[in-house]
Amino acid sequence: MKIRFVFDDRTVTATLNDSPSTRDFIAQLPLTFDLEDYASTEKIAYLPSKLTREGAPTGVSSKAGDISYYAPWGNLVIFYKNFGYASGLINLGKLDGGLDRFTSNGSMKVTIESAE
Repeated sequence: MKIRFVFDDRTVTATLNDSPSTRDFIAQLPLTFDLEDYASTEKIAYLPSKLTREGAPTGVSSKAGDISYYAPWGNLVIFYKNFGYASGLINLGKLDGGLDRFTSNGSMKVTIESAE
């Protein structure tokens, strides 16, 4: 499954895993919101509705470029730095490139849409 992050100056693609959580996420697309910087490690945004945790592990470790869902808060996470294990974190996929677009400080407006 492919998605696009559409910014005002460029587009970044990503490949998602095939899982119940990912299918729930795809069903909410397209989405437009501000990605907020969190802990100088990741960009986050709250989804309109929570994703299922069916079949998901209790948590995962993440690397820069990973796209995840943090179930306790109901938010989408795009990691731009490596991150250790977190309970409640579900990996949805990975950026195909363009990680540098996510590393600027502060928030950024983006539209996420299906690329298929």
